Amino acid sequence: MRPQILFPLFADIDTLKGVGARIRPALAKIGGPLVRDVAFTLPHGLIRRRRTTAAGAIEGEIGIFEIQIDQHIPSRKPGQPYKVRGFDETGWVHLVYFKTYGDSLTKSLPVGARRVISGKVERYGSEVQIPHPDFAVLPERAGDIPISEPVYPAGGGLSSRQVRRFVTEALVQTPTLPEWQDPAWLAKQAWPGWRAALDTVHQPRAETDLEVTTPARKRLAYDELLAHQLALAQRKRARRRLTAPVLTSGPLSAQLQSALPFSLTGAQGRALSEIRADLASGARMGRLLQGDVGSGKTAVALLAMAAAVDSGFQAALMAPTEILARQHHERLAPMFAEAGIDCVLLVGRDKGAARLRALSGLANGSTPVVIGTHALFQEAVRFANLGLAIVDEQHRFGVAQRNLLQAKAGSGEGGAHLLTMSATPIPRTLELTQYGYLDVSRLDEKPPGRQSITTSVLPMDRTEAVLDRLAQVIDAGAQAYWICPLVAENVEIDLASAEARAVALKARFGDRVGLIHGQMPGPEREAVMAAFARNDLSLLVATTVVEVGVDVPNATIMIIEQAERFGLAQLHQLRGRVGRGEGKSACVLLYDPPLGQVAQARLEVVRGTEDGFLIAEQDWAMRGGGDPLGLKQAGLPAYRFADPVAHRELLLAAADDARIHLARDPDFSSQRGQALTVLTELFDWKPDRTDQPD
Repeated sequence: MRPQILFPLFADIDTLKGVGARIRPALAKIGGPLVRDVAFTLPHGLIRRRRTTAAGAIEGEIGIFEIQIDQHIPSRKPGQPYKVRGFDETGWVHLVYFKTYGDSLTKSLPVGARRVISGKVERYGSEVQIPHPDFAVLPERAGDIPISEPVYPAGGGLSSRQVRRFVTEALVQTPTLPEWQDPAWLAKQAWPGWRAALDTVHQPRAETDLEVTTPARKRLAYDELLAHQLALAQRKRARRRLTAPVLTSGPLSAQLQSALPFSLTGAQGRALSEIRADLASGARMGRLLQGDVGSGKTAVALLAMAAAVDSGFQAALMAPTEILARQHHERLAPMFAEAGIDCVLLVGRDKGAARLRALSGLANGSTPVVIGTHALFQEAVRFANLGLAIVDEQHRFGVAQRNLLQAKAGSGEGGAHLLTMSATPIPRTLELTQYGYLDVSRLDEKPPGRQSITTSVLPMDRTEAVLDRLAQVIDAGAQAYWICPLVAENVEIDLASAEARAVALKARFGDRVGLIHGQMPGPEREAVMAAFARNDLSLLVATTVVEVGVDVPNATIMIIEQAERFGLAQLHQLRGRVGRGEGKSACVLLYDPPLGQVAQARLEVVRGTEDGFLIAEQDWAMRGGGDPLGLKQAGLPAYRFADPVAHRELLLAAADDARIHLARDPDFSSQRGQALTVLTELFDWKPDRTDQPD
């Protein structure tokens, strides 16, 4: 139950003075539906005013003038402004209005009266002009004009000044809350109390007061990060209390591991040990296995599935695309078959007897392993005893979809264990922010035999030279990818199209060129991919449909056209399609000059390193905490005060603080624990009772 002290903050915004049926929708869109949301709506700018005179006015400044009204000058024809001329002891000041105001200006600014005016200074020749003054008051009310005025978001008919008034009302309703931070930590950071910090961020006196590094802003950011980390830690703790079957490795695991054509790397061995410990614990596993391109996640997944089968349970591997699902099945099914284990493929377009046999085998338990796409969580798919669900490229599935697959375990001996995998290396900051409810294993070593890739950055006018070199390597038996940003020509967007490029390349290389993109029918796309894999095609023109999971060891050249249009993570993933065989591999990034500063920095990062984790960190920093790795669908936390990039160290400290507190005071019964309960309720990071966030 929410603490009573927070009731004023969780009241509806219509309890604020002046918020009625007309204003409420606009204010709710800007801030939110609660008084708390308005109090947490921060200014994004600052108006600074300076008292000045006509002679001392500086163009572009917001000036405050005390003038005497001398004359009204109506517009002489449509389109001309209405002017009010005034003067001080140093010269003339013209107030300019571009709307018809009727008699209102003659009443509010009568000739001969003195007024204090505020507005942005413009000059028209030698004339000082103030278009639409923001203040025009009597001299005795000059104090009503603020020297510093915070600028708030506006919209829906609400001005920044109106929003500021509602923020002020919300702050009046905001109580002083118990201190939840450790006193020694507060003293070390020299931070104010929570209530004082909130007031301070709403009262900037200079542009520097708006920065995220001020003591007040860092205090509020840490509070928010700590609330989130506590919620994630509680979610992880709740998940570990859920039961799941005990899965242990046996003869099948040993047989499959010995059948691998390579020895596990140290990172693979560590990850596998962590996964096996989870599977054997009896508590429901929720683990993220993340690794760079070609780091060997599939081998780890294979041995995890083997533990499920060794223990008499079924295992399911779900991939986001049919191409990737078929590729997994082609690799893993023969290995299971050697051990006498049936491993079936189930994709959405499977029909007829083969589909019925697959569904029957899963339902009666005679089929221990299935690999598929979204088809796996359809209602018709039933498992006899699903013990382990593995989701590959997990960020391409929604939370509800992952839960649907895991729920296929039913309620017999507890839910299925869940292993999610990502080939997109995730920075530690984002990992904590978004995946703090999961245990994480990292594969940060490349298996033996993976080739380094030479990366070049060239302007588009070098395309002919690239084509000449491409002809040489193709004639020598190599294969290549050519990536374009779009499928077809678009007159409104000046981007390269795969279809147009394929036509041009076929004119030079003939039938050795294939085309693949996401809008092609599945069977047609698979036929082209199969032809490329068989080396029937030398050059594959594609969009980013080949970004994930495509594995053709003989392909050693990757050419990315208009590479400046791609994100860092995309470029790294695309480059990872080569370097998978014994041949020396290269990646060419073609760009349209001139390059912007950010685009140039991205290309330099890709040219300078193949370390996916380093690239991910750079990507995260460059994007400033937006949607760094294409994970928007998973929902980055809606922070009000925190910036995970600028406040990275605070995030790491908050994660440690949350972990230590839960170890010492899991029931939040101490004095600080009770205050932290207020904090988590204040930010409303609800720890649900599942192992996935909503």
